[in-house]
Amino acid sequence: MAKQYASLRNIKFMLHEVFEVSELTKSAHFGHLDHESLEMIFDSGVKIADTLLKPYYEELDKKEPQFENGEIKAHPHIKTIIKAMGDAGFIGSTLSLEAGGQQLPELFASAMGFWFAAANNGVTTYTALTPGAANLIATFGSQALKDLYVAKMLSGQWQGTMALTEPHAGSSLHYITSSAEPTEHGYYKIKGQKVYISAGNHDQVENSIHLMLAKIKGAPAGTKGISLFVVPQKRIENGQLVDNDVRSIGIYHKMGQKATPATHLGSGERDDCRGWLVGEPHKGLTYMFQMMNEARIGTGIAGASIASAAYYASLEYAHERTQGQPLSLKGQDPNMPQTPIINHPDVKRMLLFQKAIVEGSLGLLLQCSKYADLMHTTEGEEKAKYALLLDFLTPVAKTYPTEAGQQAVSAGVQCFGGGGYCNDFPVAQMYRDIRITTIYEGTTGIQSQALLGRNISMQNGKAATLYFQEVNKTIEEAQTYSELQKYAAILKAEVANLQRVTKHLLGYAARGETELFLADATLYMEMFGIIAIAWQWLIQGIIAKRALLVGKMQGDDENFYESKLHTMKFFFHYEIPKTQGLTTRLLDTEVLTVAIEKEVCIKLGRKITKTL
Repeated sequence: MAKQYASLRNIKFMLHEVFEVSELTKSAHFGHLDHESLEMIFDSGVKIADTLLKPYYEELDKKEPQFENGEIKAHPHIKTIIKAMGDAGFIGSTLSLEAGGQQLPELFASAMGFWFAAANNGVTTYTALTPGAANLIATFGSQALKDLYVAKMLSGQWQGTMALTEPHAGSSLHYITSSAEPTEHGYYKIKGQKVYISAGNHDQVENSIHLMLAKIKGAPAGTKGISLFVVPQKRIENGQLVDNDVRSIGIYHKMGQKATPATHLGSGERDDCRGWLVGEPHKGLTYMFQMMNEARIGTGIAGASIASAAYYASLEYAHERTQGQPLSLKGQDPNMPQTPIINHPDVKRMLLFQKAIVEGSLGLLLQCSKYADLMHTTEGEEKAKYALLLDFLTPVAKTYPTEAGQQAVSAGVQCFGGGGYCNDFPVAQMYRDIRITTIYEGTTGIQSQALLGRNISMQNGKAATLYFQEVNKTIEEAQTYSELQKYAAILKAEVANLQRVTKHLLGYAARGETELFLADATLYMEMFGIIAIAWQWLIQGIIAKRALLVGKMQGDDENFYESKLHTMKFFFHYEIPKTQGLTTRLLDTEVLTVAIEKEVCIKLGRKITKTL
C-alpha cells in the first residue's frame, strides 16, 4: 500500500496562500480561531487519518457489512472511527458554537474532509452525513428536537442519514409515496420505504436518525406537498430507547465503497413508526436542499480525494517499477538495465494528468467552500453575491471532480499496467470506489441540466455574470506576469467561446425547444468544468509565480512552486484543447438524441421498442 495519499504541502498552500484562511479568522464569526488553533486541529485530523483510517482501507473493503437476522452488522472498527471523530469534534466541525459545533470555516473543514477521504473514502460516509442532518435539525427544528438529537449526533453516539430515494422515485422526488399521518400526540405516523440509505441502521452506533421526506395526508401534489421528518431508528420512551418500527429490509452489495452499507428501510410495517415534523409542513424539499447541497460539495471532495490517493500510489509505483529503456536510448545497448517507468514520457503524461485533475478540482471545491464562509462574514449585497456564486457553482463542483477524477484513477490503473487490474494493488479498489461519486447526490446528467437549465439563467443571468466577473479578475491579474500572459489569453478566449455556446443553446430555450436546449447538457457541463478548472489553475499559477519572484527559496519549496506552474501549463496545453470538440458538438444544429421528424425504433426479438 502506498505510504502517501495526499500532499500536506499542497493543502497548506491552498489554505494559507491561495484562499487565505487566516483572513477569515479576523471576522467576528470565526474570531475564536487563529492560525495556531487551526494547525493543531489539522494535525489531530492527520493523526486520525494515519492511524485509524488509512491502515484499514483494504480490510474494510474485504469485510463489508452483512445483513443477518434483520440486522446490519458492520466491521467493529467503524465504532472506533466514529468515536474518534466525535471526540475530536470533527463531526460537528462547521456547526455553530451555539449548536455544539466548532464553527470552523467550511474552507478548512473541506480541506480536512479531503484528507480523511483520501486516507479511506469508504468509511467517511459514516460521519459525513451526520453533520448535515444535525444542521437541518439545528436550523429548522423545534427546540425540543434540537435538545434531544443534536448533541448525541455530534458526539458520534447517534448517527444521521438522509432518506430521500424510494424504489420507484429516485431524483424525481415529487413521485415519493411515503406518508405521514398526524396524531394528537404531536408526532406523525410514518409509512413507506426508502432505498440506498447510506450507513442506515447499522450496529456500530446506538441509534440512526433518519431525516426523511414524506407527504402528509391531504398535502398538495408534487414537490409542494413534501415535508421533512426526524424518524429515529429507536425512539425514547420513559428514558429508554425502544424500537420505532423502522425495519432494515436488506442491504445492497455495491461495486465499491463497500465499507459503508447502502440500506433498504421500511417504516410503519406495524403502524408504529413515529416521525417528528421539522419546520413547517410542505417545505421539506426546501429544507433538504441545504443538506443536499452540502452533500454535493462533499461528493466532489470524495471524487478528488480518491483521485489523490490513486495519484500518489501511481507516483510511488512509477518510481519503483522498472520497464524498458528510455526512448532516447532504446536499442543502443540491449545490456543496459531497465529504467523506472517514471522516465517514460507517456507515464509522465498520465501522472501529470492525475495531478492536474486532483489539484485543480480541490481548488474549485475550496473556492466554493470559501464562498460559503464569506456568507458568514459579509452583509447585504456582498453576502447575496457569495450565496449566488456558491449556488451557481455547486453542480460543477460536484460533477467535475467526480467525472474527471474517475478518468484520473483510470490513468492510475494504466500506470500499474496489469497489476492495476488486480486487487494486489490499491488502485483497483479506488477505481471501484470512485465510480459511485458521479451518481451520489444527483447524477451527472441531473447536475448538468441544473447548470444549463437553471443556473445559467438564474436571476436573469446575474449568477453567470458574477461568475464570469470573478474569472476575468483572475485573467487581469495573470496578465501582469509575463510568463502567465499566454495562459491568461487562452482562458479569456475560452470564456468568450463558452459564452458564445451558451447563447446558442439559450436560443433553443427562448423558442420553447426544451429538449433541444438540454439534450447535450452533459457535454456543456464537461466544457464548463474544464474552463472552471483552468480558472483555478491560473489562480494557483499566479500565487506560485508571485512566490518564486518574491521569495529567495531553493530546494523543496522552489520545486513545489515550479511544479505548480508546470502542472498549470500541462492543463492548458492538454485539457483545454478538448473544448474544441465539445464546441463543435454543442453548436451543431443536428441533435440526434431527440426525435424531430420521425421515430427511430430498435427491434428487440419479437418486440418493437420505441426508443425516441
